[in-house]
Amino acid sequence: MTFSDLGIEPDMVEALATKGIFEPFPIQEQTIPLALGGQDIIGQAKTGTGKTFGFGLPLIQRLGLHPEPGVKALVVVPTRELCVQVTEDLELAASNRDVTIVSIYGGKAYEGQIEQLKAGAQIVVGTPGRLLDLASQRLLSLANVEVMVLDEADKMLDLGFLSDIEKLFAQTKPTRHTMLFSATMPGPIVALARRFMTRPIHIRASDPDEGLTQANIKHIVYRAHALDKDEVVGRILQAEGRGKTVIFTRTKRAAAKLVEELNDRGFNAAAVHGDLNQEQRERAMAAFKAGKKDILIATDVAARGIDVNDVTHVINHTVPDDHDTYLHRAGRTGRAGKTGIAVTFVDWADMHKWALINRALEMGIPEPVETYSSSPHLYTDLDIPEGSKGRLKATPIPKVEKEASRPPRERERTRTRSNGSGGSGGSGGERRERTERAERPAGENATTSGEGGAAKRRRRRRRSGGSGTASEASGNGAAAE
Repeated sequence: MTFSDLGIEPDMVEALATKGIFEPFPIQEQTIPLALGGQDIIGQAKTGTGKTFGFGLPLIQRLGLHPEPGVKALVVVPTRELCVQVTEDLELAASNRDVTIVSIYGGKAYEGQIEQLKAGAQIVVGTPGRLLDLASQRLLSLANVEVMVLDEADKMLDLGFLSDIEKLFAQTKPTRHTMLFSATMPGPIVALARRFMTRPIHIRASDPDEGLTQANIKHIVYRAHALDKDEVVGRILQAEGRGKTVIFTRTKRAAAKLVEELNDRGFNAAAVHGDLNQEQRERAMAAFKAGKKDILIATDVAARGIDVNDVTHVINHTVPDDHDTYLHRAGRTGRAGKTGIAVTFVDWADMHKWALINRALEMGIPEPVETYSSSPHLYTDLDIPEGSKGRLKATPIPKVEKEASRPPRERERTRTRSNGSGGSGGSGGERRERTERAERPAGENATTSGEGGAAKRRRRRRRSGGSGTASEASGNGAAAE
């Protein structure tokens, strides 16, 4: 089946073909015909199976070739990264149409987004907070929205956006066409659908005999020691056929530490986490997509927006908190029908979390094998060349360590030469001072050395022979000698 068979108009079929997209995925086959007819839809499919075009193509086609200026369609997403990704996909599909799409999300200046809205953008893709912010300032009107989409709705519930979504729905007309898409569909999402949708059809695009995890992803789980993880990661990154790799950490601090460690080991890594500003996050994502960086370290906030088809490996540096998070992390690989590998490290203290994930996803791995960087099965499981180490280049020795490793006499000769060069550390006054200390008796050196010793001797020289007590005079004489 082709997109033309589903009723998609030729200009969009041609636009998709320029990127090598010719055949629809199952979720697209099932949702596009219904969406073109205006049917409210709850679409559920695994991550990386084409949900964006499942709602995007009907949305753009229903607006027409030359829609009038003003917001006619609204797509709400939970994260900034996903906002950028969905916008890029919709821009591709609408590249042969007179349609303008604008991304509305926080972390960037208002001015550019407001200018695009005033210029008459017809499709808005945005995060709830910034959308409501602009709406409250009357810079964004949702009164004429004809199509509204919630993408990754389950994540919006996790992030506490339910009340914001309700406010956005309240600003649109009841007759709008509504579509809701997600990989997982918890109870609150179904309840939300009943409140704001009109007789929605729930579509699940999956094989009834298929497990919850994607069949084209190989899942490997290791019980690993925290101090050995980075070395294990370094060896996995040298596996045969490894392409782009996403590594997930639990915290922002762990992501920042790991990107520094991997770069020090000679790998080409970038990071995306909440401590970076929006420009830094977008720059890292762009470098990863363009192949300038082949390793992306991310926290879960970015998991929904990493849509890169050539990711071959996903590594969970720490076990996810629940099975839904695991599915979304692992779903960064094996996209668009390709194969992938998901490796998960389970700390001893997190075995209870893994037990729940294993049971919920029916993975059949109740006891992950204990694994170290030297374990033979690590090499065979992941096709790592024999003898590979977790480092591509040697760690440079700091200058202080190099100096300390040299023989004492050589260090002293170097200091003597540098002091005689006339620099700030080798003035003639300091050389004279060392000579005076060498010539004085040991006891006197003890009393006059240290901070302030030179100042005392200078005061003694300034005193006349008749000043002070006899003992001071005798001391001055000794100093003059």
